[in-house]
Amino acid sequence: MPDAPNTPQTRSRETNTRTASCSCGSVTLRVSGDPVRVSICHCFACQKRSGAPFAQQARFERDQVSVQGPTRQYERKADSGNLVHFHFCPNCATVMYYCLQLIPDHIAIPVGLLAEPDFPAPDFSVYEARMHHWVKLPDNMEHMN
Repeated sequence: MPDAPNTPQTRSRETNTRTASCSCGSVTLRVSGDPVRVSICHCFACQKRSGAPFAQQARFERDQVSVQGPTRQYERKADSGNLVHFHFCPNCATVMYYCLQLIPDHIAIPVGLLAEPDFPAPDFSVYEARMHHWVKLPDNMEHMN
């Protein structure tokens, strides 16, 4: 089935390259290879950032990701006390990726930006003490309160 109009193809299976873009199309990420980790976070900051009961992100090594287009940066202190650097589109404010102070050689990309329904499922869940009571997670993932 062909893609819907105005929906970019997000993955080339031949080269294992994925594309993520913001809402207005000004910023694009090209990602090569598979993620190092796919996780979900239930912390209140991620709930606010994503507008959802939890946020899902894929972590890639920095050299797997190229950024096309301008981004602006917002920095905040995580619950852990470490800094997080969020990079977002200056036009539509879509958070494109973020970097954690503890692992500067990795980039986390919100999974929804990849628009890929068969993207790997999360294998790690963090801040579960703040998880909404109705959320049910697979038993085969790593859990952390």
